Amino acid sequence: MSSIDYSKWKDIEISDDEDDTHPNIDTPSLFRWRHQARVQRMEESEKEKENYSIAVKENNKKKLEIQDKMKDIEAKQLNDQENNNKNLLEDLAKKLKNIEDEGHMLKQKCEELEKKEKLAPWNVDTISKEGFTKTIINKPIPKEDKYNSLSEDEKAKIQVQFNKEHMKELKTLGLLHRWDDTKAYLTEHPELVCEETSNFFVIWCIDLEVEEKHELMAHVAHQTITMQYLLELAKKLEVNPKAVVSSFFTKIKLADKEYMDTFNDELEAFKQRVKDRARIRIEKAIKELEEEERQKRLGPGGLDPVEVMEQLPKEMQECFEKQDTQLLKKFLPTIERAEAERLMKLCVDSGLWVPDANQAKPKAEDSGDAEKEP
Repeated sequence: MSSIDYSKWKDIEISDDEDDTHPNIDTPSLFRWRHQARVQRMEESEKEKENYSIAVKENNKKKLEIQDKMKDIEAKQLNDQENNNKNLLEDLAKKLKNIEDEGHMLKQKCEELEKKEKLAPWNVDTISKEGFTKTIINKPIPKEDKYNSLSEDEKAKIQVQFNKEHMKELKTLGLLHRWDDTKAYLTEHPELVCEETSNFFVIWCIDLEVEEKHELMAHVAHQTITMQYLLELAKKLEVNPKAVVSSFFTKIKLADKEYMDTFNDELEAFKQRVKDRARIRIEKAIKELEEEERQKRLGPGGLDPVEVMEQLPKEMQECFEKQDTQLLKKFLPTIERAEAERLMKLCVDSGLWVPDANQAKPKAEDSGDAEKEP
């Protein structure tokens, strides 16, 4: 029977790598946020301990000052001031009692903080402290990470090829929800335990949100965060992600409320980023469509008839809406000649007004008749 106590490793908080955000994912790293939150909690805890430590020192200082005063008074017992000294000693004794009570309370609080610190889960920022004893765990030497050295084009080609080869399996995995089902499927298809699967799920979530399939997006988002958690665990342990599938799902099924609250918080944050990204994509598509329609509307002078129409006086707008040329001829003399010429040029350049349209039509007809003559 081994005499080593492994209980101190039963609660280890998985950390985050601030530099391992995949370039294809243009959203803030959820792992970076978790690491920052944990560091902030640790700083607040250290600050609280420091404040109580200062309070204990101040309490001890006050206690020593009162004790010194009491000794001085006792050493100067004079008959004519005996009553006054006695009253003064009683007052100092009361103050000393209050200070001692306060010191006792501060000491208890410090002990509670130390106990809380000992019971807190270990993480990458606290686990690697030097100690008298250590445990050496043999593990496979990780393969050289060549992925980060690839160019963006090379990564994109790898992603496209991966999607093409595993599309059916990726869709099936994304629609699973129960931990046991996901574990069984990844065990059967270990090739899916990789960054490419996580990237595919991210893009798929955005596509589903654009298509307004909100419930399905939320379902796939759950699988996305699950895959990212699994990959993160493998990075911290420096092993192949395929090797931690079984242990990861065993751990997450037995996880405490705090761990699952963190998981769910990150899931909600991810879904919000997906919604924001989908909204940006929709707005961009609408702008592109509007620009395409605008290009089709442009007149011979390169102006948009819709935009020109909004610039015209209401009287001219009414002329074009009713297609009443007589009304237009009556309106133009009522404004200055230069302004009338400027407005008519805008109409010509935008295609609202075609000069000599009636003359051009007969000429075209005559040309057609001439071609028909033998």
